[in-house]
Amino acid sequence: MSKKLTVKLTAHFERNLEAVEAFLDVAQAPQAFDALLTELANKVIPNLERFPGLGRPLLGRPLRSVEVSNGVEELRRKLERIGQGGELREYVMSHYLVLYARFDTTLYFLSIKHHRQLSFDFDSLWAQDKGV
Repeated sequence: MSKKLTVKLTAHFERNLEAVEAFLDVAQAPQAFDALLTELANKVIPNLERFPGLGRPLLGRPLRSVEVSNGVEELRRKLERIGQGGELREYVMSHYLVLYARFDTTLYFLSIKHHRQLSFDFDSLWAQDKGV
């Protein structure tokens, strides 16, 4: 078993939580936000404290374009500014995707999105341009 790490929520992660809450309010599912907070506190954070490698590596994917390659290099530079030996990982929940940075003694929760926030809003897009 791995040693327990400290988990810190970044300001960006907290803003993302606010955006998820607003998204769920619009979807008329405010109880889902309470369930998310409970799952984070009782399952996700304790699991990642004990097993920080549980999420899949974000930067280990094949690079298939110049833009992605440049973006990955920028992410690596930013990660190195935070500390040595860090890695970016993603934890997939049933309805959410959490991005976190893993270091020797600390995990930083960087971002969280509801899976529906990750898709395009085609209805709104097409409502603006009836010609498509």
